[in-house]
Amino acid sequence: MLRIALVLGLLAAVGPFAIDMYLPALPAIAEDLGSSVAATQTTLTAFFIAFGVSQLVYGPWADQAGRKRPLYVGLLIFIAGSVGCMVSPTVEWLTVSRFLQGMGGAVVMVVPRAIIRDLHTGEQATRLMAAIMLVISVSPMLAPLAGSLLILVSGWRMIFLVLCAAAVISLLMTRFVLDETLRPDQRVPVNVRSLFAGARTLLTDTTFMGLTFIGGFGMASFFVFIASAAFVYTGQFGLTEIGFSLAFAVNAIGFFAASQLAAPLGARIGMARMVALATAGFAAVTVALFLIVLAGHVSLALLVGMLFCANAFMGLVIPSTMVMALDDHGEIAGLASSLGGTLQMVAGGVMIMLAAPFFDGTALPMVAAIALCGVIAFVISRLVLARIGGQASAMM
Repeated sequence: MLRIALVLGLLAAVGPFAIDMYLPALPAIAEDLGSSVAATQTTLTAFFIAFGVSQLVYGPWADQAGRKRPLYVGLLIFIAGSVGCMVSPTVEWLTVSRFLQGMGGAVVMVVPRAIIRDLHTGEQATRLMAAIMLVISVSPMLAPLAGSLLILVSGWRMIFLVLCAAAVISLLMTRFVLDETLRPDQRVPVNVRSLFAGARTLLTDTTFMGLTFIGGFGMASFFVFIASAAFVYTGQFGLTEIGFSLAFAVNAIGFFAASQLAAPLGARIGMARMVALATAGFAAVTVALFLIVLAGHVSLALLVGMLFCANAFMGLVIPSTMVMALDDHGEIAGLASSLGGTLQMVAGGVMIMLAAPFFDGTALPMVAAIALCGVIAFVISRLVLARIGGQASAMM
């Protein structure tokens, strides 16, 4: 399990690195390209939407052609987008290139999850997902710091050269290290009828949809943070780019540390009950943070500390809901993974767009949007989780 977790984790880290290395550069990009904060945030929104929607292609394709061929194509598209970002003369060019980068990077979200479903289900799958997230955890802890150092040494464009190199390494791993996990007799021919039939099955499955959006609004809260944090930490609190990178790493550590507890805790108290409790905790912490900031009592230490706690709750929720959502759909795991990922990424992109008009460089709009995500995830959990695994009487 360690070998496959390491390989899949390194592949899956390409997408987060494309986000996290970029974050410290947002203020510098806005200044260098003469763009507004909102326009610069749009480059993130474009990436998230492309990253989400493109999963609808990679999932069915991975069910038909196997897991490796889509990885080759997606990573090549990602490389092309990275080169476009590196040479962007305007924020509009950068936005289009980030969209292309997101189109390619989407493959590393879909295929690893489908490979996990090929190999394991239930608690074992959750353990593997958590192990992969442990590998990915180097991204929010190290990527912003690496991005800050690159900015100081060579400017923000060098970030995309490094991302291009990471994608090339991922191509080599796919070719020479990763085994094909979907046997030819397990592959599902893709046609319009089967695609729509599979999509209809998933979209009408309230358990699948509920689990997807519980995790989706948890992820959306982090996307809002990603789009706003650099401006808040450097503007309102006066941090340098490196200071922001360190604060961002602290916030992310909570998520990935807690994700390692998801499988053993779920085995002990039940996955549904664990997700219900963690979602309630996430909502409580984020709403409390919003009320504190609204009252004008925010400090950097308080903001970082409470976001650390909130993200720790999400570390229990997101890997668990990903696995639970796919458990009953092994025959269309690729489609289920891609549709779930698309819905989650689009939810994140929409939340950024909804929050952007209210952003004023302070923490209040950011924490308000995060708290809204927490409340929505909590409400969905109360509607859905009572039906899973006979946990109705045990929840809360």
